[in-house]
Amino acid sequence: MCLYRNIVWFIKGMREYTRAGFEYASKRFAAKDLDVSMVGRSFMITGGNSGIGKATAMAIAKKGGTVHIVCRNKERAEKAREEIISASGNTEVYVHVLDLSETRKVWEFAEAFKKEHSSLNVLINNAGCMVNQREITSDGLEKNFATNTLGVYVLTKCLIPLLEKSRDPRVITVSSGGMLVQKLNIDDLQTERALFDGTMVYAQNKVFKDNI
Repeated sequence: MCLYRNIVWFIKGMREYTRAGFEYASKRFAAKDLDVSMVGRSFMITGGNSGIGKATAMAIAKKGGTVHIVCRNKERAEKAREEIISASGNTEVYVHVLDLSETRKVWEFAEAFKKEHSSLNVLINNAGCMVNQREITSDGLEKNFATNTLGVYVLTKCLIPLLEKSRDPRVITVSSGGMLVQKLNIDDLQTERALFDGTMVYAQNKVFKDNI
């Protein structure tokens, strides 16, 4: 991490990633933009069992949308589904178990989903991982890269034909301020030559994902 990027990240973080930053930005939120009905629209959210993903799934369900939660852990996903249904009163919440680091399974899942569902309005790429020790998947890929970058690309690319059948389709990819500490290095996407640092690898993944 160069000194310049470190300073930029610190200043931006203090202004935007703290509670004070949120409270300042929230003054510009337009309440009317959130006063919409999601009835009849379907949403797929990866990593929808916790954090931002779960909060998003909950908000959509409360507005009547159909929610497809895609998660690695079936038990946690089912628990999140129950909580969302209980809080929203919306039973149109579905769980799909998928590990985004398993590239071929991502492709198989997307192909099967297209056959089973006639439309998808919005894909929200939210899931991610930060593995601190270099791990190789069964496909021979570094796990952070396979999950945060390649898995997202394959899922999105495969689902575009289905999204295009819908009115006003969207793909939303959740990023991270951590990407500000890294330059895009297309010569070593799987960190085979550089010293492996999980945090920096995660940041590099986010930079690459934002440039797909």
